[in-house]
Amino acid sequence: VQLQASGGGLVQAGGSLRLTCAASGRTSSNNAMGWFRQAPGKEREFVGRINWGGGTDYADSVKGRFTISRDIAKSTVYLQMNSLKSEDTAVYYCASGLRPYTGREPLDYRYWGQGTLVTVSS
Repeated sequence: VQLQASGGGLVQAGGSLRLTCAASGRTSSNNAMGWFRQAPGKEREFVGRINWGGGTDYADSVKGRFTISRDIAKSTVYLQMNSLKSEDTAVYYCASGLRPYTGREPLDYRYWGQGTLVTVSS
């Protein structure tokens, strides 16, 4: 499985961005997908996930502002980010698990995209 994340860029605080994660190879809609982010000097942290049934779960820091969705036919997962804050600045990664449900830890995911940089200016 190969994951390609895109859509990052520079945005002003309060603005929006949509990140895209395109999967190729031996993909399966039965596997959960997750989004993580890593700011400079910090550990990689959980942003949100979507399970095989389409259920979603978010970190408290982004709940109500970020939304994960997917297009099964396109093997693509999206991260819609609204009301962006300077503290959202980070490299964002998409990841794929091997099961219908996965946890919130990076070790719960098997495949990773290369990351896309999101910079929010205040």
